[in-house]
Amino acid sequence: MEDREDLMSILPYLPLVLRSSSLFWPPKVVEALKALSRGPDHSKVESGEVLFLAIFDIRHSLSLSLSAESLASSAADGYALFFDDLMSRAESAKWFREVVPALANLLLRFPSLLETHYQNADGLINGGMDGVKTGLRLLESQERGIVVLSQELIGALLACSFFCLFPITNRGAKHLPTINFDHLFASLYDIYNEKQENKIKCIIHYFERICSCMPPGVVSFERKVLPLERNPLRVSYLKANTWSKSIISLCRFEVYRSGLIEDQPNEALEVDFANKYIGGGALHRGCVQEEIRFMINPELIAGMLFLPSMADNEAVEIVGTERFSNYTGYGSSFRFAGDYVDKREVDYMGRRKTRIIVIDAICSPGNRQYGLECLLRREINKAFCGFFDQSKCQQYLRLFQDDGFCSAQPVQDVKDSSEMSRNNLLFNEAPTTHFATNEGILDDQLIRNFKEKSSQCLDQDEIGIATGNWGCGAFGGDPELKAIIQWLAASQALRPFISYYTFGVEALTTLDQVSEWICCHKWTVGDLWNMLVEYSSQRLTGGTKLGFLNWLVPASTSSDTMMVDRP
Repeated sequence: MEDREDLMSILPYLPLVLRSSSLFWPPKVVEALKALSRGPDHSKVESGEVLFLAIFDIRHSLSLSLSAESLASSAADGYALFFDDLMSRAESAKWFREVVPALANLLLRFPSLLETHYQNADGLINGGMDGVKTGLRLLESQERGIVVLSQELIGALLACSFFCLFPITNRGAKHLPTINFDHLFASLYDIYNEKQENKIKCIIHYFERICSCMPPGVVSFERKVLPLERNPLRVSYLKANTWSKSIISLCRFEVYRSGLIEDQPNEALEVDFANKYIGGGALHRGCVQEEIRFMINPELIAGMLFLPSMADNEAVEIVGTERFSNYTGYGSSFRFAGDYVDKREVDYMGRRKTRIIVIDAICSPGNRQYGLECLLRREINKAFCGFFDQSKCQQYLRLFQDDGFCSAQPVQDVKDSSEMSRNNLLFNEAPTTHFATNEGILDDQLIRNFKEKSSQCLDQDEIGIATGNWGCGAFGGDPELKAIIQWLAASQALRPFISYYTFGVEALTTLDQVSEWICCHKWTVGDLWNMLVEYSSQRLTGGTKLGFLNWLVPASTSSDTMMVDRP
């Protein structure tokens, strides 16, 4: 089998057996799956209670080590509750007569699907010319790489999750999240609530859809790493000076007071307000932004199999997942609202043009979120890691090298940007900062040339950022601070726009006015970063209790004054 190294890295986390370079199910598992595939008249599996007994028997047939692993204590009760009590009789009969046999057949094909995957892997990107590995493997922390899976193979993987067939004891050591569905169903029984029932309805609907018509596309899962050490071939972790002196123009900022990120119509990276363990509480009791996205796009769950938790300098980009469900509500009010037909176009690889970027914010940061440690070494570089496209690295570096900015150092001017007060920027044009290179001071014309080139770079790639109150809500972050951090990161990453969904947060009432005012004054990334640092310092030391937007443009400054002040 090709890609043996990739297979060996993931094999301990799969329920299959490898012998003589071939993958297969143990004979007793094949026998059990064949019985299920023939329908309830043959298998006698026609209730949730009996289904879980079948699941238990299959796990026992896999291996002694797997049979010794205990599932969540209430899992059996959860399966019985959902399929025997909460499902209507008609829906239950259809599930056991049509869907369970189809899932059993899909599992029977799982070994051959995986072998075909490895045979075709590594030739998917640029015809294999770049030597990029795409095979299913464990993408460990600090290991940048990409895995490309067919939607059919993902369906088989999620069928394994539904039947709780993945080994679990060795996952914790690798910081891998839960992947079997036992806790999902156990949580339904332990503390019944409608949100949990409706999360399961989304998953069940997904299985019904793929069993009636298997989608033909592919999905890619990429671990992105921002190197902590300087690397001449890649854009690395950005230091405070880089942000402070950046003359990159701020990208277009669009504020939406209604609507949802997943419904945005543009080509954009859609931000998943993630837990460091991808998926967060999706397969437990969680039901906020990330968990909901994983329910309506269940193919995202496949990444939980092979993506360990993210470090501070890492993000995960997932392209191509299909949405299967509509929903209403949020948190405890979440409800499955029927079928969703995904009409997103596909790219040259067969991936839907749904790009989801998984970035985790600091949880419960309190007052420390205003310190430079959180601002710089964590939040803004985390967002930049997610938003920056490392495939554009050489173009990005060349943009700086051609104009001599790589070794640029600021020269003390009458109004050094680090000493500009809030009022200097509030009622004047953004400062012209002189830069020194090995050959002297860069003049305004050179700076203008740089900005023109960066604008041309933006025009070549219209994929922006669609986001909202990342790291706020349950995570406790300051929504004004997080909005500005994401704007800075998107701009520095040369993204053409950021679409920001406020979800009705009162603190962001003036976000559109203030962002428009900033853009009209032609501030750079450095200008806005320096203001954010100054504000955060005052907030940290008790110098102000105002939110950033009101601090920057005081409430006493009317919209008319703002209009007059514009150049």
